[in-house]
Amino acid sequence: MVIAALRQYLPQRRGEYIFSSNRKDDKAIGRVQAWRIVHEAAKAIKAAGKIACHSLRKTFGYFAWKDGVTPVMLMDIFNHSSFDITRCYLGITQEDRDSVYLNLKLF
Repeated sequence: MVIAALRQYLPQRRGEYIFSSNRKDDKAIGRVQAWRIVHEAAKAIKAAGKIACHSLRKTFGYFAWKDGVTPVMLMDIFNHSSFDITRCYLGITQEDRDSVYLNLKLF
């Protein structure tokens, strides 16, 4: 549902940003305003736990990785200085590593 809404909205947006500031032309909303929006949305759906913009960023990375986006591309998207940071972001575990070995089809 969110993807469909974004596909409809993006061609009509007025600027470069999905969430543009109402006060400044062609500027993104600030960090605090982004937090307010995410916090209110999480509260409205009664989401458990703490949800913040950083949670959304990490969730995007995790699902992009599971969908086949390479960790190197995600490292670039996130502007991380090392792969270790990206690996922590994605939550790559020993179980994920083991799965590579166990599911590899050699013939």
